[in-house]
Amino acid sequence: MQMTRESEFDHLVDDAGWFEDFQQGQRMRHYRAATVGELEGSGPAKQVMNTAQAHFNDHYLVGSPLGDGRVVFGLATASLVYGLVSQDTAEHAISELGWSRLRFRAPVHHGDTIEAFTEVLATRPADEDEDAGIVEFRHWGRNQAGKIVFEGDRIALVRRRPSLASGNDA
Repeated sequence: MQMTRESEFDHLVDDAGWFEDFQQGQRMRHYRAATVGELEGSGPAKQVMNTAQAHFNDHYLVGSPLGDGRVVFGLATASLVYGLVSQDTAEHAISELGWSRLRFRAPVHHGDTIEAFTEVLATRPADEDEDAGIVEFRHWGRNQAGKIVFEGDRIALVRRRPSLASGNDA
């Protein structure tokens, strides 16, 4: 099998999301939303052996402050939000450097639809890689009622836009 240079696939990705495209204070509402189904709602909790009844028992929370019906495992909600922001913020990411300040602000139930948002908190050059920079993001998701259900901060190493003048294919 012959290895192919990455630049041969450049036409497959959007021409946005390079390090230079992110500015401190920039806010984005991401295009896609997703409705939580059975797979996203219960699957991750089962995979990590989280046996809390609220994730598996339809009647466990009836009448509780968390609402009626099963609650989605929090890290599944975080993963869903990350997936929704990825097209705009991770297309040219080289490495995920960290997540912090994860906050689960409201329960997510099976059937809820989540949409995602991003704010760029900071950008800076990457000392170890002149072809990339570091971007700090705050991501959040909200449900169909407009209630914020998740927030988290993320740091990524993002590739710089290839220089057309120098012929650099990155």
